[in-house]
Amino acid sequence: MIRPIELAEEMTGERLLLCDRIRNVLTDEIASGALRPGTALDEQQLAARFGASRTPVREALRQLSVNGLTESRPRRGVIVMRVTAERVMNMYEAMAEIEAMCVRLATFRMTPVERGHLIELHNTSQTMANAYDFDAYDAFNRQFHEKIYRATHNDFLAEQAISIRTRLSAFRRTQLREGDRIIRSREEHDRVITAIAECDGDRAAQLMRAHMLNAAAALGRYIAVHETDVSQPNTGDANK
Repeated sequence: MIRPIELAEEMTGERLLLCDRIRNVLTDEIASGALRPGTALDEQQLAARFGASRTPVREALRQLSVNGLTESRPRRGVIVMRVTAERVMNMYEAMAEIEAMCVRLATFRMTPVERGHLIELHNTSQTMANAYDFDAYDAFNRQFHEKIYRATHNDFLAEQAISIRTRLSAFRRTQLREGDRIIRSREEHDRVITAIAECDGDRAAQLMRAHMLNAAAALGRYIAVHETDVSQPNTGDANK
């Protein structure tokens, strides 16, 4: 299981950072199966674990609920939801088609300024990927894709893409931890950027669809490995 984080929270900005990091840790543990469906998430216990007050913990749990990973139930409090692999893969399949549509439109509709900003943003991700900085790359990845949605200049399509992405955000984050997926993700982005720069919308769409399906496959491998890990019996001395 991922180690607890230890951060102070003396200022509002730090509380927000702490909230995000608590959410990220719990997201990884839920997506990997370390926190099983039906597990109760107690605010006080989580606050003690993370060395935080209950305020950032409560906000982290709220965000997990928005992402469909938890829900509140009478007399049980907040519990981990069951999300089947089939459901996640269906969402990825739908997302792949929406992302492909977005990048095709964006290739032809984005302004030179938007294209320049997208390339500049992409260039910042090299250090993150090389350092395997999952938190930084996850934040970058969200910005990268959302810039493409906005560059379609179709507000309805962008809203739908962001809505589905929000539901998948936990799993899009977790798939980056599989092997060298974070490196391959950036390489796939690089090919998409090249197609956009060449004004080849069909090629960009093809590459983006493959990018999303590769992410889904990486997530499947990551979950399979970690489900095996957490299902192994603990043979250690219980008194240790």
